[in-house]
Amino acid sequence: MKSKWVLGVCLVSGLAFNSHAQPVDIEVTIPAIAGPMYYRPYVAIWVENDQEETVRTIEVWRKEPDWLKDMRRWWRKAGRYDQGELDAVTGATKRPGTYTVTWDGVDQKGQPVPAGTYYINVEAAREHGNRSWVRGAIELGVANQRIVIDPTEELGEIILSTGDAK
Repeated sequence: MKSKWVLGVCLVSGLAFNSHAQPVDIEVTIPAIAGPMYYRPYVAIWVENDQEETVRTIEVWRKEPDWLKDMRRWWRKAGRYDQGELDAVTGATKRPGTYTVTWDGVDQKGQPVPAGTYYINVEAAREHGNRSWVRGAIELGVANQRIVIDPTEELGEIILSTGDAK
């Protein structure tokens, strides 16, 4: 009887371990842009699955809510629909520099996502500036990945990493 109980605990523990969400670190660089009319960019960071469906909005850096729709891709995919969850992931705009945020591998409802390909999206829009959108694919269930996304007009280098590849 005792061996069945131990086997049951091991199986349940194994299932819980296998469904554990895999965290992804997202290093976002906001470049310093010279000019008299520099405003900090609004930035949205979100995850899509391989069918381009929004899985979760990770963070939104903003000042005034009226300008969120200038991040067009994010607004169309998630922003206008996720207003209830938006307050939980919203923070102030950031100065030029490098910032790391972590996606904990769960969806908008807090459930771990299955292993597979996911797209980390980063979009920035700046008043009197431009708009930039980049995305990188990451494979959950595979350890030690490091993906580097080249800089754009409004975004510096973006680094996606899992495991010890940080």
